[in-house]
Amino acid sequence: MARRYQPRINQQKSGLKLRLYPIVSVVIASALPLLLPIIATMPLLPPLGFMVLLAWRLLRPQFWPIWVGAPLGLVDDLFSGQPLGSAMLIWSVTLILLDLADQRFAFRGFRQEWVVASLFILFAIVAGYAINIAHDASIVPLALLPQIALSMVLFPLILRFTAWIDARRLRP
Repeated sequence: MARRYQPRINQQKSGLKLRLYPIVSVVIASALPLLLPIIATMPLLPPLGFMVLLAWRLLRPQFWPIWVGAPLGLVDDLFSGQPLGSAMLIWSVTLILLDLADQRFAFRGFRQEWVVASLFILFAIVAGYAINIAHDASIVPLALLPQIALSMVLFPLILRFTAWIDARRLRP
C-alpha cells in the first residue's frame, strides 16, 4: 500500500532549483511586457524585470553577486528594445549601490525597503529616459510620471510575489 504522506524532513533540495528560480523569474518578468496585449503611446508599464531583480536583492541580499546585473540587464535590453547596454549599466549600478547601502545600514524595515526600492525605480526610469534622449527618442519627461507612480505602487505586490516564489523555491 502506497503512503499518502511523504516525509519532507532531511530531504535534499535541488541545487539547480535553488539557483534557477530567481534567474528565471527575472527573465520572465523582463519578457512579460511583450506578452501583454497593450499598445501604449507613452511609457506606462513598469520595468518588471528590474523590479523583480530589486525584490530578489532586497529579500535575499547574499544570493546575487554584484556582476549579475550585466547578463540579466542584457536579457532585459534584448526583450525591451532599449539601447543595448542601458539596462546592463542601470542594473549593475543599482546592485553596486545596494551593496554599499547594505554595508552602511544593516537593518531596514518594510517602509525603508519600499523607499529604497522607489528611489532605485525612479533612478532606473530617469536613467533609461536619459539614455533614450541620447539616442534621439522623443518622449516628454512629464509622460514618465504615470510609469513612475505605477511602479512605486506595484512594488509591494512584486515583493510579495517574489517572496511567494522564494517560498516555493525552498520547498523540497
